[in-house]
Amino acid sequence: MAHFKRAVRVAEQIMEEMADIMRKEMGDPRISLVTLTGVKVSDDLRHAKVFFVEMGQETCREETKAALDHASGFFRRELGRRLCIRYVPELTFIADTSFAYGTRIENLIREIHAKEDGQKELDDR
Repeated sequence: MAHFKRAVRVAEQIMEEMADIMRKEMGDPRISLVTLTGVKVSDDLRHAKVFFVEMGQETCREETKAALDHASGFFRRELGRRLCIRYVPELTFIADTSFAYGTRIENLIREIHAKEDGQKELDDR
């Protein structure tokens, strides 16, 4: 149980520090619209899945994922300086599709309500 709790704590630290690094130290314009949505660290703290979305995009563009993958060494080096952990996890970047899915559902619900409101206005006449 202690390992699980530690993995969650490390994941939260990684997410916080990576967001700061992206905001203050990244010069790559392909990464400027990226928002981190979560980090999941393995129980042995050797691997971290970093989930992200690209603002203004329905899906993640290939060049954005490539830019993140290319910068993973830089991220690990910076995390090594900032975090008090023996081993900085290997980073794997994964586009978070749940946001696009949620937005799509939200839009469908809005359309249904708009149609219902339009039908109600016709019924009231």
